[in-house]
Amino acid sequence: MTITSMPEKVHQGRAVKRLREILHVKQDVLADALNISQQSVSLLETKETIEPEQLELIAKTLKVPIDAIKNFNEEAAIYNIQHNYEGATANSTHFGRDYFNCTFNPMDKYIEAMEDIKKLNAALLKEKDEKIALLEKMLSDKKK
Repeated sequence: MTITSMPEKVHQGRAVKRLREILHVKQDVLADALNISQQSVSLLETKETIEPEQLELIAKTLKVPIDAIKNFNEEAAIYNIQHNYEGATANSTHFGRDYFNCTFNPMDKYIEAMEDIKKLNAALLKEKDEKIALLEKMLSDKKK
């Protein structure tokens, strides 16, 4: 006979505290964002259950999904933070040399762009020379 264990009830206050610590957010910063005192944040972090509206506001302030607090798992939270932040790459292997799964060689694209810049500069120089020649002609016509 196997006994299935009940899923552990998450202490929401401790989850908020731990997420705040993982994200390096101080109590006073969270308090300012929530428009409450630092002592209120401290008290909030001792509550087993937090009111849904306040929990939603905390999640929004910490920029985490509300379920991250409701179903807090420290190992999963650390993994997600490390792998889902703005600069993280999905499949960065070989020290970032897989070019984010590009189907082209970025160096080729860079060289193409440099060639385009050279052509544009040549066209601009030609146009400038033509304008100078036109102005010189107009000046010489005026002197006559």
